Amino acid sequence: MNSFTIKDIESLTGIKAHTIRIWEQRYNLLRPKRKDTNHRIYDNGDLKHIMRIAYLYHHGYKISRIAGMTDEEVKQLSLEESGKKGSQLHQAYINQLVEAMIDFDQHRFEKIFHNVLLRMGFEQCMLKVIYPYLERVGLLWLVDCVIPAQEHFAASIIRKKLMVAIDGLDFPTEGHERFLVFLPQGEFHEIPVLFVHYLLKKHGCTVVNFGCNIPLEDIRFYTDRKPVDHIYTHLITNFPQRALDRLAGNLGTLFPDIPVTISGPQVARFTTPLPPNVHTILSQEEMLAFARGNRAAVEQPS
Repeated sequence: MNSFTIKDIESLTGIKAHTIRIWEQRYNLLRPKRKDTNHRIYDNGDLKHIMRIAYLYHHGYKISRIAGMTDEEVKQLSLEESGKKGSQLHQAYINQLVEAMIDFDQHRFEKIFHNVLLRMGFEQCMLKVIYPYLERVGLLWLVDCVIPAQEHFAASIIRKKLMVAIDGLDFPTEGHERFLVFLPQGEFHEIPVLFVHYLLKKHGCTVVNFGCNIPLEDIRFYTDRKPVDHIYTHLITNFPQRALDRLAGNLGTLFPDIPVTISGPQVARFTTPLPPNVHTILSQEEMLAFARGNRAAVEQPS
């Protein structure tokens, strides 16, 4: 069982700690346990309940009305609200995925994912629900609210869905651009690069995916023997600065005649000039444009 402080709950729900304390005192909404220091401690059940309350509160329900409901009624109302359209629906799905992950409930996680796919299609499912969900998981991890096993549990399901979606696309015809996608040594976060693989293939490119934690020498061995028009990688791991800059330099040295594109949060940390063939993507919008065929906007000289 995980435990959370009131500041963790504030970060995850957007409800101020002072407000949560008032709700507890006035409405008895939560019954947190107390540490020896008398600080409040919340468990998984508390987190799920306050997330549902916060969801309803953020969408117009008065706290006095919510307080008059049983836990089951709060749960049912939040599910009913999730039937609405737009960002409310997306947020509801994200909350439900977080709950399923915390409980290691594979059946529920996959059922939610399937419902999102039916409503939105795969690409919008990833953009509107899964990416924000992963950002939420990242926040949970930062405040020590998710153990690695929970993160790996959810990531493995999403990875499987991506692979099935990629396999379900028609194989591109001859003559289209040839991409090699990979993650360098020390990088294991596959979901973003798998999504790029999906988008590239969907838009007619041939894609070879080497996977994660790949030495650049292995990529060079392939490119010496097979034609490659573009190389793509994605960086999430917080590499040491020298290692990060060295990676960009090596990509320029080993593949001087192949455009290399790097996306992910770490690209903002490069401190040395990038080689002429190495380009960065700084936003989701740029990534989508690139994958859909607008390579020139990224690969033009800076």
